[in-house]
Amino acid sequence: MNESRAAIRYAKAVLDLAIDGKVTDAVENDMRDIVNTISDSKELQGMLGSPVVNGLEKKAALKGIFKDKHAITEGLLNILVDNKRIPMLEDVASKYIVLNEQLKGEGVAYVTTAVPITAGLEKEILEKVTKLTGNKVVIENKVDEGIIGGFILRVGDLQYDASIANKLSNIKREFESSL
Repeated sequence: MNESRAAIRYAKAVLDLAIDGKVTDAVENDMRDIVNTISDSKELQGMLGSPVVNGLEKKAALKGIFKDKHAITEGLLNILVDNKRIPMLEDVASKYIVLNEQLKGEGVAYVTTAVPITAGLEKEILEKVTKLTGNKVVIENKVDEGIIGGFILRVGDLQYDASIANKLSNIKREFESSL
């Protein structure tokens, strides 16, 4: 089974538990915290993916980092460590967020730009994405100067990369393949 399908299954199971306990929003906040923490820390990513660090050490580290989380979130952390699936924690958390937003009829459009977007541009993006998806959408802007210019738009599992860095990379690849 590929990692993405496994992550979706774990996320669905967590969502089912959260729905039964009527705590979907609390668990979603935990999942957002997990995604942000892991994506911001190369050291944490390395530790989670390391076969050298044993499960007990990973579990202890995660309990320290993600203390005061909902019992369902703690259960997910324990299950992933016990099943040796902890490297997919960030993916499971992301899938949970997407599934919960779909359940609520909402979505988050992640827009990565080289500079912060203006209120007018944010309104335009909201209108376009709402029209395309048919769902109520909120915009989350991430600033990454590495994309040089343009934007990267991600809604759910769909991504559109119109960044200058991507275009330069494509040109470089075409140039190298033609040599």
